[in-house]
Amino acid sequence: MIDKLYFALLLNPTGKMNKRNISLIIADDHPIMLKGLAEELENAGYNIVATANNGAAAVEIIALHKPSIALLDIEMPFFNGFEVIKNCQALQLDTKFVVMTYHKEKGFIVQAKKVGTHGYLLKEDNLDEIEACIKAVLSDEFYFSKSFQEDIKYTVDNELRKVGLLTPSERTIIRLIAQGKNSAEICEILKVSKRTIEKHRANIIAKLELESSLDTLTQWTMDYKEIIMSL
Repeated sequence: MIDKLYFALLLNPTGKMNKRNISLIIADDHPIMLKGLAEELENAGYNIVATANNGAAAVEIIALHKPSIALLDIEMPFFNGFEVIKNCQALQLDTKFVVMTYHKEKGFIVQAKKVGTHGYLLKEDNLDEIEACIKAVLSDEFYFSKSFQEDIKYTVDNELRKVGLLTPSERTIIRLIAQGKNSAEICEILKVSKRTIEKHRANIIAKLELESSLDTLTQWTMDYKEIIMSL
């Protein structure tokens, strides 16, 4: 949790943010997006200490400058936004990480929460939304773009909870299902009987609170493929 004294230093006596005390790093491989966002936030009064156009450079400048917040595109060369966060977490920084993306798929959102992202914004969001996110994450709250339907955050949290109930064997099986493997192929890969796989499937379906059919489990793995492949 961010130190309360540190957060207090970012506020003026009226409770508003001292924007110049908030250091930001922005990483995006689209030059126009990167330049436009940096200029917009700088004009709004924030301290933009550095920018990066790929994930490897982002890790380097985050480690060097230790910013208040790093705003990261998800899809970048060398390291994607999630990989940047994972690499930086080992440095035990106070930096908060916010991803900005066009992706609205549930799988991306679940993965963002799993890696410890503090905020999830869409590139269509305006400055007011970005500023609301900045204030929220600095007060140690997870911020979710209001461009999504109100129930999406609950859905994501609920799916993460259910995935956490799966055993290592069950996680292996849903990874194989996500790769398009059928029961016979899974039996061959894991060197187990068809009955064992069927038992695991039944347990997975129960834990994920799905209807008891092959199609529903297959569809679930498609919806959450990004998080499944990171298990």
